[in-house]
Amino acid sequence: MLLDMPANTSDDYSLLTEEGIDIDSLDPEFINNMLVVNAALMARAKTGDHKAVHELRSIIQDDVYTKHKIKIDKERLKLEKNKLSPPKNERDIYSGIPASLVAPSFSSVLFDISEHNHSEYVFPGGRGSTKSSFISENVVDLIMKNEDMHACILRQVSNTLKDSVFSQILWAISSLGLDDEFDYIKSPLEITRKKTGQKIYFRGADDENKIKSIKPSFGYIGILWFEELDQFKGEEAVRKIEQSVIRGGDTAFKFKSFNPPKSAQNWANKYIKIPRADRLVTESTYLTVPEKWLGKPFLDDAEFLKETNPIAYENEYMGVANGTGGNVFDNVVIKEVKDEEIKQFDRIYRGVDWGWYPDPYHYTACYYEPAHSRLVIFDEYRCNKRSNKQTADELIKNHGVTENDMIICDSGIENKSIGDYRSYGLLARAADKGPGSVEYSMKWLQSLREIVIDNKRCPETAREFLDYEYERDKEGNVISGYPDKDNHSIDAVRYALNRVWKRKGK
Repeated sequence: MLLDMPANTSDDYSLLTEEGIDIDSLDPEFINNMLVVNAALMARAKTGDHKAVHELRSIIQDDVYTKHKIKIDKERLKLEKNKLSPPKNERDIYSGIPASLVAPSFSSVLFDISEHNHSEYVFPGGRGSTKSSFISENVVDLIMKNEDMHACILRQVSNTLKDSVFSQILWAISSLGLDDEFDYIKSPLEITRKKTGQKIYFRGADDENKIKSIKPSFGYIGILWFEELDQFKGEEAVRKIEQSVIRGGDTAFKFKSFNPPKSAQNWANKYIKIPRADRLVTESTYLTVPEKWLGKPFLDDAEFLKETNPIAYENEYMGVANGTGGNVFDNVVIKEVKDEEIKQFDRIYRGVDWGWYPDPYHYTACYYEPAHSRLVIFDEYRCNKRSNKQTADELIKNHGVTENDMIICDSGIENKSIGDYRSYGLLARAADKGPGSVEYSMKWLQSLREIVIDNKRCPETAREFLDYEYERDKEGNVISGYPDKDNHSIDAVRYALNRVWKRKGK
């Protein structure tokens, strides 16, 4: 074999390497000479030279010994390395948030987050509901599972960060057994994962420049947590922060937590009433939390307040927005009304508020279910500066109104418009107003068990019903009566149901 191989080919070098010889330590000329010698010994052995045969046997034995020695040395080196850095125990390998750290009210949410079924998770809840603990655990968990992702945690006022969310995240790190995985500094407040360099930033919304200046050295910020959501300056302010911070990635997790304020009119309380496909709202109270997590003093305080001030208990511990807040309608429910449900409506009520610029024209369609004291508003059309012919065509072409569908319209100075609608083939009738009709119809609407509004089909109606408030005097006291502003959809609904609320006993 050696006679057939040149002594300076790549195969020669491969052969020597397989024998465990360090090629780099040998002179190329020496390698060639060694192969030539071996080839010469092989040729002489073939002629029957006993010394050559004996020498070849020695070489072969040395080769076998060398191979075994190299193998043993490698195994010994491996053992020594294992002694210096032993393999990780299964318990030392991070595997996620253990079920023992999650209150029952959040169990399903944990799976939802892991499967990323939603991008926004909102947690309104009372004291002791462990919503902040649950969110902090998930922030750390997502950092561990997404090595290109960073987090930013916000409160409205920056000087509240250190003793609240910063301490909460450190608690979560420790609870998950990850103390050795992270470093932290307090100026600025910042937590870093040692292995990857991922950051957890802390910012106050009272300093916009510090929020805009966040620029990770790699990856992107894909985790946001707004703690005490109701303290931020409104939905628009929160949206601008989201747009400013979340950039560059395809996946994002937004967490929002707050104790619902007393007033149902607070923007955060209204925010969770408007459903979105990518938003999951999870309400929680301390009643679903293991008692040993809360301790006897906490439970005693809650029980004492429940007995001495039930209204305060309901708000502070149960997370119910039970203050008057000046809102006129406490019975509004925002939810989707499916086509299948609408097909089952046997009597639809339609109404029109004509409007007078700058007030808008507003059409509504709704269904009343007297057995359950339930009103469902599922269609609207709103516009400005359009003629009666144009709005009539819109109702006929795009809202399914036929010549047999009665529309109760605002009367008085708008009787001419009612006549126009009739000339266009619509069954338009004037609303029967009369003295006290506004107060009576409004009280009737307030008395219903629920007013269901599909905010996707009727966004303007949903907004007006949720925002409609009593006026107040200079001292902040509620003034009786119903304000005649920003109520166009409400008026249209009152007209549509004119025949219902005017019936005696209804």
